[in-house]
Amino acid sequence: MKVSTAPQRTVWPALPFAEWKETCATLHMWTQIVGKIRLSLTPWTNHSWHVTLYVTSRGLTTSPIPSASSIFQIDFDFIEHVLRIQSDNGLEKIIRLAPKSVSAFYAEVMRALGELNLPVEIKTTPNEVDPAIPFEKDEKHAAYDPEYANRFWRVLLQSDRVFKEFRADFCGKCSPVHFFWGSFDLAVTRFSGRRAPQHPGGVPHLPDSVAREAYSHEVISFGFWFGDDKPDSVAAPAFYSYTAPKPDGLGKEPLQPEKAFWTPDGGMALLMYDDIRELSNPRDVILDFLESAYQAGAKRANWPLTDFVWRPS
Repeated sequence: MKVSTAPQRTVWPALPFAEWKETCATLHMWTQIVGKIRLSLTPWTNHSWHVTLYVTSRGLTTSPIPSASSIFQIDFDFIEHVLRIQSDNGLEKIIRLAPKSVSAFYAEVMRALGELNLPVEIKTTPNEVDPAIPFEKDEKHAAYDPEYANRFWRVLLQSDRVFKEFRADFCGKCSPVHFFWGSFDLAVTRFSGRRAPQHPGGVPHLPDSVAREAYSHEVISFGFWFGDDKPDSVAAPAFYSYTAPKPDGLGKEPLQPEKAFWTPDGGMALLMYDDIRELSNPRDVILDFLESAYQAGAKRANWPLTDFVWRPS
């Protein structure tokens, strides 16, 4: 019997933001380019669910996208480190993922789509970032560390599995588990079914109408965030939850495990990734955190808790 000599991978790998922030910033822009292609050709779905990417066993995918004469999809492969554009006519283009500018990546993607007879136009100003450098002019972001890109995907892979398990118990309206390329996080969102007050908007480089539609109804959202070096931001990877609109007293509710905490304004529950990744039972601890954050938000926002619980008989 042949014994594999492939290196053993940590299920929940280390992902210190400071060590891969340049790669993270570049991937953020690359996923925005691919996500905007899906956005431009896909029918609008409530709360912008039509724009997201999805975790796969190799990376991230758009899922099938309709074009004028065919169906295609675009996949990031963080094992072989390529971007695959595949059409239903059997043709494909492969773009290598390697250190290159956003401008160069954008040009390669658009050229490949043209060669596959998949014409598409996108708005080239990135969303939810400031400053927002148009893709065709962005020479600043050009880093790609394949090891950290692979770790990024493996954290998404495990988080996606846990979030889907958590999602399964809820029988009210709930989003898919999906990756938002604007905010660059994995998320799943539960809805009470009740309308919410109008969102004030003001998200950088995002139309207020989009933000207002996204938060048109009461939500409790859960996700995984990779970190940021902006002032007053979370500077390390973390699981999170928030209730919108934020009800009074939310930050007074208990959270599990003990290391979970509320941000100073009481609006965001956090469980830092480094506090769970080397535990013997990360799945159980994450599920406890998600459930405790849901109970906190649902209690304070007066959601009908018993109406949303589902178990197979």
